[in-house]
Amino acid sequence: MDLERILTAADEARPTLRRGDPAERAAWLEAVAEALEAASAELVALAGTETHLPAARLTGELRRTTFQARLFAQGLRSGELLPVRVDAADPEWGMGPRPDLRRTVIPIGPVLVFAASNFPFAFSVFGGDTVSALAAGCPVVVKAHPGHPELSRRTAAIVAGALRVAGAPEGTFALIEGVEASLTVLRDPRIRAAAFTGSTAGGRALFDIAAARPDPIPFYGELGSVNPVVVTPAAWAERATAIAEGWVGSLTLGAGQFCTNPGVVLVPDPDAFLAAVDLPVPGRMLTEGIEQGFAKAVSQVGALPGVRVAAVGPQNAEGVRAGVLRAEAADVLADPRALEIEMFGPAGLVVGYSSADELIGVLRRLPGQLTGTVQAHSAEADPVAAAAVDALTETAGRIIYNDWPTGVTVSGAQQHGGPYPATTAPTTTSVGLSAIARFQRPVAYQGAPASVLPPELRDR
Repeated sequence: MDLERILTAADEARPTLRRGDPAERAAWLEAVAEALEAASAELVALAGTETHLPAARLTGELRRTTFQARLFAQGLRSGELLPVRVDAADPEWGMGPRPDLRRTVIPIGPVLVFAASNFPFAFSVFGGDTVSALAAGCPVVVKAHPGHPELSRRTAAIVAGALRVAGAPEGTFALIEGVEASLTVLRDPRIRAAAFTGSTAGGRALFDIAAARPDPIPFYGELGSVNPVVVTPAAWAERATAIAEGWVGSLTLGAGQFCTNPGVVLVPDPDAFLAAVDLPVPGRMLTEGIEQGFAKAVSQVGALPGVRVAAVGPQNAEGVRAGVLRAEAADVLADPRALEIEMFGPAGLVVGYSSADELIGVLRRLPGQLTGTVQAHSAEADPVAAAAVDALTETAGRIIYNDWPTGVTVSGAQQHGGPYPATTAPTTTSVGLSAIARFQRPVAYQGAPASVLPPELRDR
């Protein structure tokens, strides 16, 4: 692995990509999607060996991966992903004569992407960060996740080969491995932005490095989130059992290894809620490190004042059990650390509240979140739900109403981000078409003739 060669090639590809046609980049993304689909059987089998995820889950995730590549390609062809603004010269402008101004976006430059462990396709080598950066016209260097190294290498080989055949310049894409190599690349002045999905501790350490460079760069980190769920009294009276079952299903889906896992649920009747909870045998966790981190987080939350174990499910072959802890709103108001520790796995915290004011008080103590969910009455006006939505809007990037947060569709309106520590950049998203904006830099041209303007800014 020759880091200097990789970085030099990415830097040399930068001007070619910047001047390139968006339709060409669209064709590159589609070529990679086709190549990954052609190798789907091989890739799914390899992913299953390394991650222990079932074939159906992996097949669906690979389908999502190729879908989002084609969605970005469609956005490039339509012009949706290349926003422009033209203000013609105006001698009568209110603050004095206005010159001709034309604004567009250009690629920010080579991007370092840290692949995630829990989605070996959709958030890994050719995941959303890589796709959106390539769509923006940025060379991409991906740091492979050690949880699935062989899959990463094989996927990277397919991606690189498809890009080469489709005509992308040398240096458009490369894979690196290892922590030290990634830190070297993160500090290199040729890298102009970085994207990360993972733990709060790891992401914050990388964010600090990016900010401490002589030339600080944007670091788009998706970190930790407990993704609170509010169950209103009206909703509980209407469909208690369905809500408890829905929460358990979402909590334990994929052994709880989703960034949108609903780790805290606030309920008006905790005794009845817990009586309706039936915990399944969890699936196998992705890595030994994740399993150890999960056990540590559960112990940390369980040791907090007022928190106690309420339910434990049967263990899987590795000895991991799903679990539910319990506290009262007064406990977490007195010590809100239970709202801050993400138990990344099949465990959640049930918090009982006795009034709407107490509920809103807890919501006001939450740190930044990716999601906030409200289970409200399905047909009638629900004032507690309205107050909860208002409070969660201050904290979360996506508000889910009478649904569950696990499952993040890829579309133009999607928002997957939130205030810190959910992310390091709350004005951005890492899922959906708007993710491309992280890797685009605005440039305005004043009084420039058509001969020097980018094609999208010329008069037609």
